[in-house]
Amino acid sequence: MEHEVLYRQAYSLLKITLARGESVCAEAGAMVSMSDTIDMQTAAKGGLFGALKRSMLGGESFFINTFHARNEAGEVTFAPTLPGDITAVQLAGKTIFAQSGAYIAATPDVAIDTKWGGAKTFFSREGLFLLRISGTGAVWLSSYGAIHQVPLAAGQTYTVDSGHMVAFDETVRYAVRTVGGLKSTLFSGEGLVCDLTGPGTIMIQTRSADAFLSWLIPQIPRDSNRR
Repeated sequence: MEHEVLYRQAYSLLKITLARGESVCAEAGAMVSMSDTIDMQTAAKGGLFGALKRSMLGGESFFINTFHARNEAGEVTFAPTLPGDITAVQLAGKTIFAQSGAYIAATPDVAIDTKWGGAKTFFSREGLFLLRISGTGAVWLSSYGAIHQVPLAAGQTYTVDSGHMVAFDETVRYAVRTVGGLKSTLFSGEGLVCDLTGPGTIMIQTRSADAFLSWLIPQIPRDSNRR
């Protein structure tokens, strides 16, 4: 299996080339195109309970599509919903946590589950649950904007706005909190932040969907005739 990320970092397209007999799993709706030699099957991966948990708690689709090069080699392309970058993470018994919505595709031996993201995130639009991604193989994650990686030494703490989080290693400890006191929380333009403590690597995105929506919604003209 080979992969290439095209047109990065603004409008990234993931191209995966499958040899005969190889498969790749992807989030429903992520596929852009595929060769006529590729078969696609749709299933609730992880069983009914696992699919429900991933969909209702993790913000991901109930169904997962599997693309299989049955008789001949072929290619499949994928793209995220928002403009941004795509990165591949190689897992070898390693576990990472990713914000809901970051997952695009993975090799079949990679498992995707949900993890409670902390009580304070319950009151935020910026992610109630984290995706727990583990196994052996590759997973492809997307971002809104470019992806910036920050390596953390043991005991080193780094603070990130929760709307800019993409993923971090399992070895990284995290805690969610508000910024400063009540005045800072209400008027600073910042909401909840994550304090991440190493060792491990974190990935952050250079844009926030919530910040964009906060700017966009007031710009939308309202129909004065509607009541």
